[in-house]
Amino acid sequence: MASFKRLPVRSLLRSQLWALLISSVLALVVLIAPPAALATGAQNFPEQLPASHVLDQADLLSRAANADVNQRLESLSDQRVDARLITLRRLDYGTSLETLGKSLLERWQGDAGGERLLLLLIEAQNNSAAVVAGSGLQAELPDSLLSSTAISTMGLPLREGARYRQASLDALARLEVVLNGQEDPGPPQLLERMPVETNIPTKEETASSNAFLWVVVLLVVGTLVPMITWWVFSR
Repeated sequence: MASFKRLPVRSLLRSQLWALLISSVLALVVLIAPPAALATGAQNFPEQLPASHVLDQADLLSRAANADVNQRLESLSDQRVDARLITLRRLDYGTSLETLGKSLLERWQGDAGGERLLLLLIEAQNNSAAVVAGSGLQAELPDSLLSSTAISTMGLPLREGARYRQASLDALARLEVVLNGQEDPGPPQLLERMPVETNIPTKEETASSNAFLWVVVLLVVGTLVPMITWWVFSR
């Protein structure tokens, strides 16, 4: 009779262990596979132009770098330019960075001074950049200059090692020269800028490591093993 009464308890414990195991596996799958929710589109931005000049959604800039870039963006107000930097992790499928920038221009140009709005965009997944400007800046900053600034001026430091601060400052420096009425200094000379070898991992390399995954696995194992051991020895 005693063994008959213990059977439902064992069955209940077995069901609970299986439920915990399945939940842990599902949690690992969710953590390993990047969710589609991380993709960014125009719908992820506010309807009104944000007050901040730096929208670092991808968390690519340190506090010091954020302050440096913000100061340079604000300095363009002397040329009556409202400049913003936008970073994101990855784009929605089928959307280009330039298309996203133009969508945001259309949305925010209705605000005060929006016709002289300048947007610098950086995508971390592909280390790509785009620069778009409002209708009030087309005469001073033609599309060819904006394209060259994104592809060459920003693209080089991004390809050299995800140097987001340097890419932003280089682009702003080049555009500011043109806004001041001087001749375009052009893209950087590839032969004069040699990549510096370093053993220190970049922020992106650190973020893409498997350290976080191993921590999760160890936590799951540390939870399941004692429970399974207790169940086996309590039989």
